[in-house]
Amino acid sequence: MENRATVNWDDRYQAGDTPWDKGAAAPPLLEWMSIHGALTGEILVPGCGLGHDVRAIASADLNTQVIGLDVARTAVERASALPKTGSETYQAADLFDLPSDLNARFDWVFEHTCFCAIEPSRRADYALAAASALKPHGHLLAIFYLNPWDPGEEPDGGGPPFGVTPSELDQLFSPHFALVESLKPTSAFPGREGREVIYVLQKHWTMP
Repeated sequence: MENRATVNWDDRYQAGDTPWDKGAAAPPLLEWMSIHGALTGEILVPGCGLGHDVRAIASADLNTQVIGLDVARTAVERASALPKTGSETYQAADLFDLPSDLNARFDWVFEHTCFCAIEPSRRADYALAAASALKPHGHLLAIFYLNPWDPGEEPDGGGPPFGVTPSELDQLFSPHFALVESLKPTSAFPGREGREVIYVLQKHWTMP
């Protein structure tokens, strides 16, 4: 698979070359909310694309304030033009260079397609950035793309999406978060069946 980690994401949206966009919210997100209920408070969705997950979260609780964040300005413009389902807004910005008003602000960060799209060498930066966006004891709800689920398998050589192992997730996030829940969803987009895991992580009160 071609490595597109350094691609200009805005160019991809303008060209309509967005195979990751399935036109709907992530099935594992909908499954998790059907069990646990709506996310509440202020929620950040980095790498939101056209905002399908943002709208699903916003529609589940109309008092929830959801901000969809993406580096692709075209994606943000298109998401903003779609009918609103709740109190959602969109912003063109980089998670690794958050505007000051978004730091330590959120009760939840929801992750679906951002972590698996970045260069794997930046994963530790991602963990720190997600923690920095959260209030003390805030939560990260994440759908991670696993490769492999079985530790005996060999990982994929290309990406994005870049797979990750459970042991790598533990190593990356444990400095900033405590694991609250880990489960394999029963629903997924075609081609991702059995390849995803849902993590709920809680930010430490103090960060190293």
